Amino acid sequence: MDCVVKWVDNMSFLAETGSGHMINMDGAPEAGGRNLAARPMELLLAGTGGCTAFDVMLILKKSRQQVTGCEVALKADRASEDPKVFTRIGFHFKISGRGLKPEVVERAIHLSAEKYCSASIMIGKTAKMEHTWEIVETGG
Repeated sequence: MDCVVKWVDNMSFLAETGSGHMINMDGAPEAGGRNLAARPMELLLAGTGGCTAFDVMLILKKSRQQVTGCEVALKADRASEDPKVFTRIGFHFKISGRGLKPEVVERAIHLSAEKYCSASIMIGKTAKMEHTWEIVETGG
């Protein structure tokens, strides 16, 4: 996996991923940024959420669950001193569908957290991870 990050101006940066996608990043005004894009640590948190949501959806689809929606809300705490690593991340999954089996949903979240999600497993080296979930039954 490759990535190139280039300084644009002030505290703005542009990343080009190995797959050819562009990501803008910027800093807070008090750090010299202009608040034009997400902070790098926000992107790290978002990537962690995307990684685990991807796993959960893949596992639920393979388990033949009738999923109509998947949302994961992340709430993170960071250390107050440098390096300001994540110290706690709460993941709350809201899985929507028809006739979803709670034990299958719980297993999918557990497998992502413990075995498949590289991002959350890596960040879990410094942060306490907490996972909660709910099922929303949709019509049909």
